[in-house]
Amino acid sequence: MKKRLPFFILLALCVTAAPKARLFAQPPHFKAAVIPEHLLPGEPVSVAIAGAGGANLRLSLVSGRGRRLAKAVFWTLSPRVFVEGNIVQIALLTVPSTAKPGNAALRIENGDAVIKEFAITIGDRKFASEEIALNEQNTGIRAVPSALKTQQANRLWTILSRTGREIYTVSAFTSPVPTDTRRTSFFGDRRVYRYSTGKTDTAIHAGIDYGVPTGTTVRACADGKVLLAEYREATGNSVIIEHLPGVYSIYYHMSKLAVKEDSLVEKGRVLGESGATGLATGPHLHWEIRVAGENTDPDICSARPVFDRDALLAKLGGSYAH
Repeated sequence: MKKRLPFFILLALCVTAAPKARLFAQPPHFKAAVIPEHLLPGEPVSVAIAGAGGANLRLSLVSGRGRRLAKAVFWTLSPRVFVEGNIVQIALLTVPSTAKPGNAALRIENGDAVIKEFAITIGDRKFASEEIALNEQNTGIRAVPSALKTQQANRLWTILSRTGREIYTVSAFTSPVPTDTRRTSFFGDRRVYRYSTGKTDTAIHAGIDYGVPTGTTVRACADGKVLLAEYREATGNSVIIEHLPGVYSIYYHMSKLAVKEDSLVEKGRVLGESGATGLATGPHLHWEIRVAGENTDPDICSARPVFDRDALLAKLGGSYAH
């Protein structure tokens, strides 16, 4: 009679033998470039590839333990750029603010197969903690379900999870209010909300809060297209601008709106005036950047372009189509 292995050994063998993503042989003229290769939580990264065919090309950020942290799809530059006759494609994503420091990888995938993997390092970053007491009205806005709030949240996510095709800007962003403005909250703050009911809830702050008085002029941080300009229960008068495929800037709690949906805006265009509408404990402007749906540090986007087209093409040796 054969001896059976204990269950925990069989389980360990099954886990060890779990299939990994297949590594394809790279196409003969495949090239790729990454900027930057050393990243912090909240920092965007751009990847350019040429010579990789397939309709299901995707970029994934994977932790050292193999867990996918973020993903994005590839899109084609317009006007088109070629490297050795192959069209250049781009993908942008952001390291989540919750990512642990250490070794990680950027994977270029075609379906379930890995075409190329870049080893990268995620640096250590500390975020501040804050506690916010909410009155009865703000507690209701945050904690009480609402059909309208759900509808507005679904529309918001539909916009932010979309990867368009237009490139409106390749420059660094600028602050929507004067840069010396006092900040009341920072990107990545770990928040504890204290409700008027005595209960608590936690959240991560997705952007920067500027402590400006009601009526302060709010300007577009870069060229783009307005995809949302409306009053929302949770965020008051709100604007969302698309700047690049999958890259959006967001402006919340304004007292007035000065733009309409589907309009094109240039950097510095007046979007409205700051205020305290929606869930707000005082007058301020909330400014947020999203890349492939992920919260992105606005300060990093102001220090360098989210998508450094010229630097990526220099690495690839690309040229524009005539």
